[in-house]
Amino acid sequence: MHNIDQQLAKLAKATVLCIGDLMLDDFIYGDVSRISPEAPALVIAVRREDRVIGGAGNVARGIAALGAHCIFVGVTGVDEAGRMLARAFRDECQAVETHFMVDVSRPTTRKVRFVSEHHSTHLLRADWELAAPVNADIERSLIDASMAALPRADCVVLSDYAKGVLTARLIRAVIDGAGRLGKPVVVDPKGQDFGIYRGATLITPNRKELADATRRTLASDADIVVAAQELARIVECEAVLVTRSEAGMTLCTKSGGALYVPAYPVKVRDVSGAGDTVTAVLAVMLATQANFEPAVRAANAAAAVVVGKRGTATVSAAELRSRLLPAASLAPEEKIIFDWSVLDERLAEWRGQGLRIGFTNGCFDLLHPGHVKLLTAARAACDRLVVGLNSNASVTRIKGEGRPPLDLIGRVRPKVLVKGADYRIDEVVGREAVEADGGEVILVDLMPGHSTTALVDRQLNKR
Repeated sequence: MHNIDQQLAKLAKATVLCIGDLMLDDFIYGDVSRISPEAPALVIAVRREDRVIGGAGNVARGIAALGAHCIFVGVTGVDEAGRMLARAFRDECQAVETHFMVDVSRPTTRKVRFVSEHHSTHLLRADWELAAPVNADIERSLIDASMAALPRADCVVLSDYAKGVLTARLIRAVIDGAGRLGKPVVVDPKGQDFGIYRGATLITPNRKELADATRRTLASDADIVVAAQELARIVECEAVLVTRSEAGMTLCTKSGGALYVPAYPVKVRDVSGAGDTVTAVLAVMLATQANFEPAVRAANAAAAVVVGKRGTATVSAAELRSRLLPAASLAPEEKIIFDWSVLDERLAEWRGQGLRIGFTNGCFDLLHPGHVKLLTAARAACDRLVVGLNSNASVTRIKGEGRPPLDLIGRVRPKVLVKGADYRIDEVVGREAVEADGGEVILVDLMPGHSTTALVDRQLNKR
């Protein structure tokens, strides 16, 4: 994944067609401290409720969160859950183009999970659904919408939750159509008859689904490889990816090759939607013409990110990148902050640790030894140093005073404010605020002969 930046840059140009079972995920968080006097049941004191797009809709969300365009084909009922999902896509997922068939004969699938706020433990789940194939009219509408969208897609996802959208006829039409156009098809399967997915490019069963589909006991890594290769022959697909939760992933290709990718060591908060994230990343990576191995490694990294979040979550391209790249390569970037909220979080963390925060600023347009001396001295005077970089406009406009914005100093509230000795104490902007807050101002002696102006003059004289 050494070229991950190049690969991620391609995501915005990718389009994925996602077809599958849409549902509303409802998470009710609260505290449990007693047993009901009416029955031997836990009583949850509700604190908050989150309603998010789930099922195949979460795959579509995941595709959009990565920066790609998604065409989503699914079914809703005529009910509040269906209306909520339509609003959620409209308000939160503008990168998802929806084609919903409204089925008056069935409810919109809805899953309500009661979760311990403190422990992130699922206590109970209640489902509203009709797990039966859609009728012939809805099926025909789904096929027509899918086939119309197929030419615009770079990859196709079939997200099967066995709720009735992905009928055998629809699956066959889409896989055959994608094959004629040379489009890869990723299948997140359900059930035991995986033969209905024949001709797909990549199929992603979990360990239990693989055992059920092949009727094998999977007691070892070798058993998993043998079963996955057997499934690849049955389904006539190019590869099988077996997702194994905390044990990682195993990829087996049609050629007989096998790749094991270990899971990242992470604190798991919630596994809801992790499989959807894996499917979304695989599809987007294949849409950019990535090979199976980098696609699987990216999906594995994304799964590590999403299980650390609460509820049905997604992963951004930036989060994926930060997980894939070595920490050492990201360290310099993590020190650059463009977002006020990120700065506030860092400052709060440092203050909570009792650290001494320093601040300095400047143009630093052509870095010279004088700058290095200033920054070194400033860093030595505190535990954490915030450096304000003057904007290009201010550098071009004056290249003189270079005054730092007072609102930044007010936000940082440094205990030490550092400037060069070409300023007098009374000329340092922000001095009053810092001293009033119990801080101090330090002036660092200049290095004779070193300045931006002198650097520019020397370069001009060489021409």
